[in-house]
Amino acid sequence: MSSTVQNLEVLFEDNHIIVVNKRVGDIVQGDKTGDIPLSEIVKSFIKEKYKKPGNVYLGVVHRLDRPTTGIVIFAKTSKALERLNAMLRDHAIEKTYWAIIKNKPSKTTDSLTHYLVKNPKNNKSTSYKTPTEKSKKAVLHYKLIKTLDNYFLLEINLETGRHHQIRCQLAAIGSPIKGDLKYGFNRSNKNAGIHLHARKITFVHPVKKESITITATLPKDPIWDACKL
Repeated sequence: MSSTVQNLEVLFEDNHIIVVNKRVGDIVQGDKTGDIPLSEIVKSFIKEKYKKPGNVYLGVVHRLDRPTTGIVIFAKTSKALERLNAMLRDHAIEKTYWAIIKNKPSKTTDSLTHYLVKNPKNNKSTSYKTPTEKSKKAVLHYKLIKTLDNYFLLEINLETGRHHQIRCQLAAIGSPIKGDLKYGFNRSNKNAGIHLHARKITFVHPVKKESITITATLPKDPIWDACKL
């Protein structure tokens, strides 16, 4: 297998879906950068592993921001894609994220509601406390789960899935994510990533109808290493 494919961390795979652990810098789908997207790497993995002739079908179910790490689900059949898309729309896929922040929130556990407006020109969302023109309601729930030497680890559950939602909402309460210059952190990480990780996902298999929970291993760096519970 090629080195890119060899480095792919597959968390779960069957005939219908494949779940991988995205690394910092991977883009899920192709964009104007022309960089090889994760979707193409996964296709190559399937093609090489099963010696498939011709094109490999792969449906993109959801995305993660380029500087973010963690769980990404792909569909290996159109039926699985259709059902997973419906589950996403119905908020039937439970996503848990871990985020490392410098500034401790005033509450150790809380629910945040903001109204976000996306600006495509700078690929950034702005938060408002009340509904405004073109805004979308964003709701998340967080709890402080570990205190590190200089940082704090939050566990976050999303109720909605908005553009840069976690990054924008945490910045709105004065707790931007480590490395996230775009949302107010004071310096970048060396690898251009941010300390936001799609840690766990729970959903009902789109075909087998069994409940599945998948946890993504943490990236290797001293701060994430200190987060092991």
